[in-house]
Amino acid sequence: MARYTGPQTKIARKFGEPIFGDDKSFEKKNYPPGQHGNNRRRGKKSEYAIQLTEKQKAKYTYGILERQFRNLFEKANRSKGVTGEVLLQLCESRLDNVVYRMGISPSRRGARQLVSHRHITVNGEIVNIPSYTLKAGDVVGVREKSKSLEVIGNSLANNSAVYEWITWNTEKREGTFVNVPERLQIPENIKEQLIVELYSK
Repeated sequence: MARYTGPQTKIARKFGEPIFGDDKSFEKKNYPPGQHGNNRRRGKKSEYAIQLTEKQKAKYTYGILERQFRNLFEKANRSKGVTGEVLLQLCESRLDNVVYRMGISPSRRGARQLVSHRHITVNGEIVNIPSYTLKAGDVVGVREKSKSLEVIGNSLANNSAVYEWITWNTEKREGTFVNVPERLQIPENIKEQLIVELYSK
C-alpha cells in the first residue's frame, strides 16, 4: 500500500500550519524548513505555485498520493455540484478519515493502519481498504477482538471533537456516518477552488 511515510513536521512547517494534528515540534519551529528558515527572501509566488501548494496541502492532509487524488478529482468533476466541494466531500467520506474523525485514532496515519490491520468494520463486515468510500447511514465500528486495544481506548478517551455528520456510541465502540458533510462543516483550511483551477489547466 503506497503512502507517505516521511517527516511530518517538516511538511507542516512548509505549509505553515499543523496539518497532521497537534505537533509540539511544529509549535517550536513555526517557520519554513531548510537552512535559512525565517530569513528566506523569495519573490512573490506565481499563481501556479500557490495552486500547487494548496493541492499538496490537501494531499498530505488526507494522506492521499497523486494518482489517487487525481482520480478523486476526475470523479468530483463528473458529478453534479461544485467540483471543489465534492472533492473535499469525497476525501471526508474515506474510511480512514472517518475512523480519525470518530476519534478511534488520534491521526489519519494511525487510522489508516487500524483499517489495513483489519481492526475496523463497516456494517458488521471487516473492511481493510483505507480508501473505501462510505455512504450515508454506514455504521463504522471497532472489531470485537480489537475493542480492548489500548491505542484505541487512549484515543477515544482524549477525543473531544464533535462533528454534525457523525454519531458515536462509546459503549458499542461504533458510530454512524450520517451523511456527507457540507463544505461549511469541514474544518480543514483548504482553498479547494485553487485545486480545481490547477487541474483544469
